[in-house]
This record gives sequence, C-alpha cells and structure tokens, in this order.
Amino acid sequence: MEISRSVALVGRPNVGKSRLFNRLAGRRISIVHDQPGVTRDLVTATLPWEHGGYLLMDTGGLGLPEKAAPAGVARATEEQVDFAIQAAALVLLVVDAREGLTPADEHIAARLRRSRKKVLLVVNKADHDQVENATLGEFYRLGLGEPAAVSAEHGRGMDGLRARVLAQLGPPPEVAAPAPAEDDLAAHRVRLALVGRPNVGKSSLANALLNSPRLIVSPTPGTTRDAVAINFDYAAANGGVWPFTLLDTAGLLRSSQIKQSVDYFSQTRTREAFSECDVAFLVLESQSGVTQQDQRLAGEVLAAGTALVIVVNKWDLARDALAREAVPGYHDERTFQRSFRDAIARELFFMPGSPILFVSAESGLAVADILRQARSTFSSLRRPLPTSRLNRALAELIEKKPPKLIQGRRFKCYYALQVARQPFVIRMFCNQEEKLDESYARYLEAGVIEAFALRGCPVRFELEGKPKRAPGDRPGRKRKAASSMLPRGLVED
Repeated sequence: MEISRSVALVGRPNVGKSRLFNRLAGRRISIVHDQPGVTRDLVTATLPWEHGGYLLMDTGGLGLPEKAAPAGVARATEEQVDFAIQAAALVLLVVDAREGLTPADEHIAARLRRSRKKVLLVVNKADHDQVENATLGEFYRLGLGEPAAVSAEHGRGMDGLRARVLAQLGPPPEVAAPAPAEDDLAAHRVRLALVGRPNVGKSSLANALLNSPRLIVSPTPGTTRDAVAINFDYAAANGGVWPFTLLDTAGLLRSSQIKQSVDYFSQTRTREAFSECDVAFLVLESQSGVTQQDQRLAGEVLAAGTALVIVVNKWDLARDALAREAVPGYHDERTFQRSFRDAIARELFFMPGSPILFVSAESGLAVADILRQARSTFSSLRRPLPTSRLNRALAELIEKKPPKLIQGRRFKCYYALQVARQPFVIRMFCNQEEKLDESYARYLEAGVIEAFALRGCPVRFELEGKPKRAPGDRPGRKRKAASSMLPRGLVED
C-alpha cells in the first residue's frame, strides 16, 4: 500500500521530528513542544511540485514512556507510525545529536531494516560543527548509511537533506494540467441526458430545451428508441454562450417488458447514453412520484459514475390541483414542494444529495433551470478536493459520529486523498477496510458531498487497509469499494 511519492518522519519522542516536518514543509503545521508525545496523530503536508512534489508525514514518537501517555494512546500512536512506515516510499529516521545513540534508536532502526523500506538517517540538533563531529560517527553503527546532519531549529543542513530526499524519490512527474476554472467551462460542451420511464415527458422536455420540435413526441409509450445526441448552444443572461450536447433516450423498461430485439438494443443504447454523459437528469412524473423503476434507474446512473439530478415534470398539473384545492392537506405550493422533496429523498435515499427541479415541458415552467443546473453540476464534477481539507472534513465527521465497534474494534481512517473524479474517488488508508459498514460509509459520503458542495456528484471510497501479518502476505492489500450510496441489489432486475 505504498504511496509512490511519500516521506515519513519516524523516531523516538522529542528528537525534533515536528520541527523538521515544519522546516521541510515550509510552514508551521505540526505543534512543536519540548514535552514528549505532543504529536500523536499522523500529520501530513503535500509539498508543491517545485519543492519535490511529495507527501510528507509526521508521526508520534515511538516508545512513549508510560508517564507521557496512557497505554491506549501509546498503542494508537504506534498504529499511526506503523501505517506511515507501510505507506512511505522513503522513511527518515530522526535521531538526536545531543543525546547520541540510544537503545531506542537501535530498536527502531532494526524495525525499519525489517520493513525493507528505503531509509535515510537524519541526525537532528547538530547545531554546530562541534556537536556534529562529536556524535556523528557513532550513528554509523545503525547500518543505515551516511547520516545527514541537520539542525531543524536553525535551518542548518536543510538544503543537503532536501537534495538527498529528492535523489531517493527521483524527479517529480510532470505537473498535470489544472482543472478548468468556472470561466473555462465555455470550452467544454456539457453532455446531459434525460432518462426515465417511458412516457414521463422526456422528449417533450428535450423539445422545450431546444425550443423546436426536433424530437418526436407521442403519448404512446416507447416512441423514442434511439439515444439521440443533439448539439446546441444556450444564450445565457450575462451574454455568454453555454454549449451543450443533449442526449434524449428511450424509457428504460423492466426485463419482463422487453419482448423484441429492437427493445433490447434500445435499452442498451440508453444505458450507454447515461454512462457517457456528464450529468443525467432522472425525469419523474408529478402525479406518480417515485416508482420502483425509478429507483432501479437512479441506481444504474450512479453505478455508472454519472452525476444525477432529479426533474419532476408536469408540475403545472400539481399547481392546477392545488388551485382547485384537490390536494388534501396542502394549500400552498411551497409546502407541497417541500413535502414532495422529502418523499423523493426517502424513496431515493442513496442519492448523493441530488438537486430536485420542478418543471413543466408543456408550459415551459422552469425548463431553463435544467441547463443552469447541468452547468453548475458539471462545474462541481471538475472541482479538486484539497487533501488537507478532505482529511480535516473526514476527521470532523468521524469525531462528530464515531463508527460503531465491530468485533471490539472501530474503523480508523489514517489518511485520505482524491485519486479520480467523474466520479469522485477517494482513496482512504485505514486500519481494516472490513470495519467500514455500508451505513457509516453513506454517512461519510454524504458529509463529503456537503463539505465540498458536490450535490448530485457520486463519491466512492477506495479502501486500503493494513496488511495482514500472516506468513506469505504481501506488503499491502487493496480493495475497491463500490459506492455505498447504493443499497445492495438495487440495480439488479
């Protein structure tokens, strides 16, 4: 489970790891204090490409004395250090030039040799030549090669240490092109698809969006058999032009309704359409609400990794019913919409916070909101999740609602980072991936969506647990977890 460009600082307590971490990171992140055991959690910083482009990890001191921390805290600190060693491509073993070589240093060095990791020995607190010359020689006994003498407090020897770190990691990869900013969205033709059951008004909505009868509209279910792609531009109120590709699709049928080969291929093309688009709009009918077919279809959209927005069509009929006082218990539209939203949220509880629009293809009510939402959701899809903010958000979620005990242990997340988008994939390094149950994963996903304003964007966790310690086990074990927003079996016929 090694992260290809990562460096971990390890050592016994109070050798100056946190001060060295701050010096390498170029800013104060870890708390620096003379009291042993101040750093207990894993602290990370991502260095920019011009400074080497690697992940730096600060760890708690190994071998905390009992008076410095309770036994439980000491064990937790050891787990964090163990994870950092496993994840690191390079380990910096930090020792203290003033105190000289200690048995604890020898014990940690032996542990690192067994890990078969690349190790660079750093002798800290070598504030001047006299200290360096007096103590440097004895550290060769650790068998870790030539030590790097530094003073994190005064910045002495840091340039040489940075050069040796980069020599071990190799040159950083080429800088990836940044995600387009909001103003650059005009260069991308956003692909949106209207999906839903037969005869919920998808083609009528497509015609309303295009402002022309480009697609065949019929009250007979099953008229649209092909997934039709049409490019069009929308003149925004600010004078700009938004380019779109509209994919109108055939209504998805239940397996029992597929009688002919043409129906089968029509369903296949529809599924290809919503797996290839940027944003899928699931069209519901105001009169029927959410059906079992709608649930299955929403599940398929999210399983394909496509952003999902809910559109309630024929809302003009709901308005008419309210005006005639034909909806018992409701007298105003706002209250009825709120109740309708709550009902959709209950039936489609696995939605990634999807926006819900109320429109009418027949009257043109709020149809342009579909295009505005498509653009907004696509912008969210391209949003990077800064590693520090992501880890802070997850830590706050876990602290607010700790995971439940499973066989006497809780799920722990040591570190997380975004590794993909469309859909968002978050690689989470944890103690044991099987300890993350589906309901808690949904809680974390919903929290990430809320924290980063990703409404409608699917989020998936890729869990990487600590290796099992049985003989013959490989160094790491990895599992890709399907989005736990989806209940088991939902997308099956």
